[in-house]
Amino acid sequence: MSKELAKTYDPKGIEDRLYKKWMDNGYFHAKVNPDKKPFTIVMPPPNVTGQLHMGHALDETMQDILIRFKRMQGYEALWQPGTDHAAIATEVKVTEKLRKEGIDKNEIGRDEFMKHAWAWKEEYGGKIINQLKKLGASADWERERFTMDEGCSKAVQEVFIRLYEKGYIYKGSRIINWCPVCQTSISDAEVVHEDQDGFFWHINYPIVGEEGRFVEIATTRPETLLGDTAVAVNPEDERYKDLVGKMLKLPLTDREIPVIADEYVDKEFGTGCVKITPAHDPNDFEVGRRHNLEEINILNDDATINSLGGKYAGMDRYEARKAMVEDLKEQGLLVKVVPHSHSVGTHDRCGTTVEPMIKPQWFVKMDEMAKAAIKTLDDGNLQFVPARFDKTYLHWLENIRDWCISRQLWWGHRIPAYYCDECGEMVVGREMPEKCPKCGCTHMHQDEDTLDTWFSSALWPFSTLGWPDKTPELEYFYPTDVLVTGYDIIFFWVIRMVFSALEQTGETPFHHVLIHGLVRDSQGRKMSKSLGNGIDPLEVIDKYGADALRLTLMTGNAPGNDMRFYWERVESSRNFANKIWNASRFIMMNLEGKTVTAPEDLNALCNEDKWILSRLNTVIRDVTENMDKYELGIAVQKVYDFLWDELCDWYIEMAKVRLWKAEENPAAANDALWTLRTALTQGLKLLHPFMPFITEEIYCTLLPEEESIMISDWPVYRDEMDFADAEKAVSSFQEVVRGIRNTRNEMNVPQNRKTNIYIVGKDAECCARFESCKKSFTNLAFAKEIHVQQDKNGIGEDAVSIVVADGVVYLPLEDLIDREKEIERLTKEQERLTKEIARCEGMLNNPNFVNKAPAAKVEAEKEKLEKYKEMKEKVNLQLTQMVK
Repeated sequence: MSKELAKTYDPKGIEDRLYKKWMDNGYFHAKVNPDKKPFTIVMPPPNVTGQLHMGHALDETMQDILIRFKRMQGYEALWQPGTDHAAIATEVKVTEKLRKEGIDKNEIGRDEFMKHAWAWKEEYGGKIINQLKKLGASADWERERFTMDEGCSKAVQEVFIRLYEKGYIYKGSRIINWCPVCQTSISDAEVVHEDQDGFFWHINYPIVGEEGRFVEIATTRPETLLGDTAVAVNPEDERYKDLVGKMLKLPLTDREIPVIADEYVDKEFGTGCVKITPAHDPNDFEVGRRHNLEEINILNDDATINSLGGKYAGMDRYEARKAMVEDLKEQGLLVKVVPHSHSVGTHDRCGTTVEPMIKPQWFVKMDEMAKAAIKTLDDGNLQFVPARFDKTYLHWLENIRDWCISRQLWWGHRIPAYYCDECGEMVVGREMPEKCPKCGCTHMHQDEDTLDTWFSSALWPFSTLGWPDKTPELEYFYPTDVLVTGYDIIFFWVIRMVFSALEQTGETPFHHVLIHGLVRDSQGRKMSKSLGNGIDPLEVIDKYGADALRLTLMTGNAPGNDMRFYWERVESSRNFANKIWNASRFIMMNLEGKTVTAPEDLNALCNEDKWILSRLNTVIRDVTENMDKYELGIAVQKVYDFLWDELCDWYIEMAKVRLWKAEENPAAANDALWTLRTALTQGLKLLHPFMPFITEEIYCTLLPEEESIMISDWPVYRDEMDFADAEKAVSSFQEVVRGIRNTRNEMNVPQNRKTNIYIVGKDAECCARFESCKKSFTNLAFAKEIHVQQDKNGIGEDAVSIVVADGVVYLPLEDLIDREKEIERLTKEQERLTKEIARCEGMLNNPNFVNKAPAAKVEAEKEKLEKYKEMKEKVNLQLTQMVK
């Protein structure tokens, strides 16, 4: 081999170079290939405005692991990447940029604003894509898509028109989530519910015609009473049956409202009387529709009270709240104010408290499409990993409301609806009509609203492959195989993809949904800007390398479960990389200049070689099964254990004996080298999906004739490499070595002190197993020589014994220690422990200490006393053995 590994592993020195190699050679690119089976993953499109965070790093690492695994298995593996236009986030950033330049977006108008937005996207957008490349993401960047590119935009328009023509899309006034700062409707997925300290204001509503009689309601939003159109009670509530149908004087207004009966009211909660504000509460809206109540919106778009608010008109919602509470108090209608912590919806972009408001918006009817999404899960066409997320999916679908899809933004897909300037006739179409179909007027204008970002990303699995056109890619790669995503916002998006795909393509968009948890900080807290506990993945990569970060994210990872991030774990991952690197260097140095040939008969190999090959074979089988079940954390742990423990710590040490004596027995050395190279190359392949960079560098240095590990064949289980007897033989000797090491540690035997070892097997078969391996274990057991026999003949009475499953191991005492020095050392230790025991007992027998010292301190002394007594017993036993 002409090429060598550097002395020390330096990720910075290899990662960018290797990624460029992969890109230049087109290894990530997937083609329509009838000779191969396809495997497809669509990347959840990160926001074009986004920056890589730990959640992204985990999500993308898991996808990359799966795609690299399937690519090596021989699939035509497509990882379809792209970014989302992120309507609100992008519009906010562009508007802020313009404001800093002294430009008001409303003054320059929509067309000019869109030019600035596209320019911003070209300059700053897609930064996250380059960051994903630093992570090692092997996505097909040649196929990168954007939710507002020409093809995706065509798909969005086509779906809107098809749903409208089918009667599934309509325009109407319903309750939506309104952000007063961004001044747009937002989806449920963009509303974050957080507990806030507030109050229940108890207010008396006078009963008309019954002086001095009131109905008491409790509300967390007193300002909304300006929009009340009824008070509801439960029809079964005996307390209020006589009130149903009567009128109430609505405080602070000149209006009267009725008392109605509706089962929505929980008679056990609060006063059992609920104010109904149809225009500002989704539940009240449904009650209002059932009872034909008036819908009165009392808020402007900026959350100030509108002209219907009388004296409070123009006030901010919270300013109006204070003024109204004071007025209610003054009029004697404020009964009490009770502190109350409750969940409040806030906009995830700006943190503003969201207002439920009734507004004319575009909606998608969900009833029929929700049924189809439920059926595909029931039929087994869609499977969640882990399966417990079925319940969340079904709960969301069974309680789904019509979907508000319009947004009061400019950046996004504009709704393809056109209005006649003359008569107001509305037409939905692919282009603006030349004239109004109703009155013939030639002046038309397009709807100002854009579509919810989720509307376009719901089409992602098929729009990215060319739909609505019947492309070869759509025919070959769709439906996709697995979607990888987190549980925190997943159902808002997964469900929309499922029902959109079923409606438009007739197929479930992916077979499996692999759910992962959140990456939390070391204290278990969610990473956030407010806590300042976020960790930048790029910082980790810069310090330790992408492989170390990837391994850290997958270690202990279980589908659906949160994980904690510890810097110590990253260091441990880096140490593992160093271990593999150094072991590979050792193997390569021994291979240098040698022609190694494969054995003609694997059965002719020694037990140690057969053992590592058999262990490798088992790991190949198990890891492949784990990967197929998406148990990535379990899979990587098995690869880790094989490479670190079995290959590096055991087999390399066993093989060294034959390598050192290569001149005496070249055939044995050849077998050891072939086995080392085989175990390492196959182990690297198993590790590659998890740690792509280091495995590529080692593999291509070890095998310079190979182009790349990522296009090599995934290892497969081979029956002829199953050596159960060899595993049993080596396992027996491993138990011996562990016992020897423990005994030497307990007796403080120096590492460099070698001993004679006698193994008395419990029968001839056990003796034969020990005999077959003893040469390879001499070094591991710190042995001068290992003697295997069936009886105790020749073994001194003072030998230290170690009982193992297949026999007894004896270590002559004089080999282990200098008897006189050890007696002296143990005597001093005995004296020290006697003093410590006396000290502890003295303190614990002192009432002043026991009664006055902190309980923890007293308990600590009790624990010390027990520990010292145990230690003294061991010392006494050792001394007794010494002076026999």
